[in-house]
Amino acid sequence: MKNNPDMTAAGEQSQFVKNSVLYKEFLAEREEILKHKWIESEKAGADIGFEKALLDWIVKHRSSWRSKRMKGLRTEPATG
Repeated sequence: MKNNPDMTAAGEQSQFVKNSVLYKEFLAEREEILKHKWIESEKAGADIGFEKALLDWIVKHRSSWRSKRMKGLRTEPATG
């Protein structure tokens, strides 16, 4: 079986994206939104939906979450 150069390049690009700071930030933020969705859905007694949770989280929590996250990232020792 030969290595397909297009598949190798696509795999390298995919790995680059997965290792990017922007993608890691997206995943961390998404996880917080999903937690918020779960909590608010429990309070409401029904699924509030991702969009409502997203908007609510942005308005109520995003700014402080980002500040805390940036402070935490600055204090972590560098790896790599």
